[in-house]
Amino acid sequence: MSIPDSVRHEWLRRVEAEYRSSAISQELTLWLTRIGASPDLIHEGLRIADDEIVHAELSFAAYVAAGGSEGPRLERETLGIGAPIDQHPLEVHVLRTVVDVFCLGETVAVPLFRELRQHATVPEARTLLDRVLVDEVRHRDFGWLALGWMLVQPDSATYLTIVNAELPAFFARIKRAYGGITSDYEVSEVERAWGLMSPKRYGEILHRTFERDYEPRFQKLGIDANAAWAQASI
Repeated sequence: MSIPDSVRHEWLRRVEAEYRSSAISQELTLWLTRIGASPDLIHEGLRIADDEIVHAELSFAAYVAAGGSEGPRLERETLGIGAPIDQHPLEVHVLRTVVDVFCLGETVAVPLFRELRQHATVPEARTLLDRVLVDEVRHRDFGWLALGWMLVQPDSATYLTIVNAELPAFFARIKRAYGGITSDYEVSEVERAWGLMSPKRYGEILHRTFERDYEPRFQKLGIDANAAWAQASI
């Protein structure tokens, strides 16, 4: 059975995404080091950066198994967080990255990869998804642990105000990435076996993640996720 181009396209895109995630994790870990964060957070940040490179290697193996022969096209300006551009202290930029990339992005990644793994039967795809699903749980937990650490620091009241103010924009961004997909395209059995998923499922999983994870986790930290979610427009 022939393998559609969509499979190769998706796996090459994942290679690129994993490189990007590794670069962001490395830069965030450097920032955590500069602000004197807990050594546990720094160790875990370095481990996450390495995880993402392993994911890139396994994703590339799946891409090659699907008949791919090109290398990833890495846009260097996207490989990292970027230098702070306002007058806030570095701690605020750490806070923003932790919430946006880890508390939001890595939290929804867990059910997303669980769904992809459920139907994947091609060995190369399944190997990657087995590894990623285990790692993403740690990556998610790192985000919430880091946010909790920030919110017991001397400037915690300021940090809490910033999260409440900026969370609607973070939610809007992730809604555009996942919840804003309106395509009715349904993946084929071959695509599903290779670890692909219909676009509309991304939005469904995002909304479920809000109810099961975002809202209760933020509430425990004194952050009104319901209000932020309602304000977030795509």
